[in-house]
Amino acid sequence: MHIKYNKSFIDGKFQSFGKLSFEVLNPANEEILSNVNDGGVLITKKAIKSSEIAFKSWSKLTAKSRSLYLENLNKLILDNKNELAKLITLECGKPINESIGEVLYGASFIKWFAEEGKRTYGEVIPTTHENKRMIVIKQPVGVVSAITPWNFPLAMITRKIAPALAAGCSVIVMPSYETPLTALYLANLTSKAGFPKGVINFIVGKDVSSMGKILCNSKIVKKISFTGSTRVGKILSKQSSSTLKKLSLELGGNAPVIVFDDADIDKAVDGTISSKFRNSGQTCVCVNRIFVHKKIHDKFVSKLIEKVKKLKIGNGLQKDTSIGPMINGSAIKKNIDLLNDSISKGGSVLTGGKIIKNNFFEPTVIVNANMKMHFFKEEIFGPIAPIYKFENDKEVIEMANNTDYGLAAYFFSENISRCWKTAEKLEYGMIGINEGLISTEVAPFGGMKYSGYGREGSKYGILNYLEIKYLCFGL
Repeated sequence: MHIKYNKSFIDGKFQSFGKLSFEVLNPANEEILSNVNDGGVLITKKAIKSSEIAFKSWSKLTAKSRSLYLENLNKLILDNKNELAKLITLECGKPINESIGEVLYGASFIKWFAEEGKRTYGEVIPTTHENKRMIVIKQPVGVVSAITPWNFPLAMITRKIAPALAAGCSVIVMPSYETPLTALYLANLTSKAGFPKGVINFIVGKDVSSMGKILCNSKIVKKISFTGSTRVGKILSKQSSSTLKKLSLELGGNAPVIVFDDADIDKAVDGTISSKFRNSGQTCVCVNRIFVHKKIHDKFVSKLIEKVKKLKIGNGLQKDTSIGPMINGSAIKKNIDLLNDSISKGGSVLTGGKIIKNNFFEPTVIVNANMKMHFFKEEIFGPIAPIYKFENDKEVIEMANNTDYGLAAYFFSENISRCWKTAEKLEYGMIGINEGLISTEVAPFGGMKYSGYGREGSKYGILNYLEIKYLCFGL
């Protein structure tokens, strides 16, 4: 595939800054996909200035006018679905069918907020005095920066820019330097959609620490929306404190799935696989710890292994591939270290556990997992599925909540009373009940505890990009 765009996108055009560049690799074969211009600090400062100027006119447009631009972009994303999906697979490795799914998922946020932007209603407050009238209006916060990860190189961008643009904000997108090509292709589509120059800027560079610090310290940038690790989220929060910047943080996860003794085992197995092994386990909401009641443990494990062994490992461009490569060698090493730690503490590998080639790692099932193993507290971010036994509801809920994270959780039960009680007791922002795939543009996405704060998607997602202003009229 010919790579057309490999420079930052500022003021409505692709621009080079300096002579530095970096390589973007295909994780499936480690071939160079493109050399991308490294804009660094200079491009970041220019993007802030460009966005400041563009905000003044963009924010004055009516919500209906802004929605037309978003509708154009939605159509262009869908028209270029196959090209975008191939780019996603090439630079992050996920199977092509998953990449197509990501494109559709990403476009859904553009479509949703094109409509939701027209519903940012104000309010008339019943007066407390006969000579006063009180009104609440909502206005855009200003220039917004969206900092996005590599594992969803399209959808994590659209989930942030769609509500920001619909609210009337201008946006600076800083995609991961490991997967910038999809973002830059999207940048070109925003130009084709007719967005005025500077309303959406895309900056790429490897010195993410310096670039991020400039965004955090800038008084012009009023809000940062970040998806990534808890460690980096804390840094951004600290750096943004001097400007009292608004933040939305979608950070790490440690998702449990609980399989109760009254669960539909086949449904539980399918739900666990769909959540655990999507994108080779490299998603923030994928299952990290599998808790199975001792009465059904052996039956569940037997059925799970049977299906895991059928998962085909290969290049994501092959349509029958279900497990693609991991993003890089560091990700492989982390999973090997977690695997060895679990074995040293009594874990038994029933299937998988080997590196095949390059960045391919077999889907792995481990039994006899316990709370002393590192992956009980650490996010695996890979295709390792540890299984823990439990005996009663109180015990398993305590184990599930025994983590700093609180993004997503799942459980399987046919008992409606147990479902209500468990859902209320689990300390997570999103819960799948008899379901392993929960993400959608119409529902709020986000977590609690060290998994961050703020919500994306749904009617709640646009609120993060609006200021509430109270008007009091004296008559």
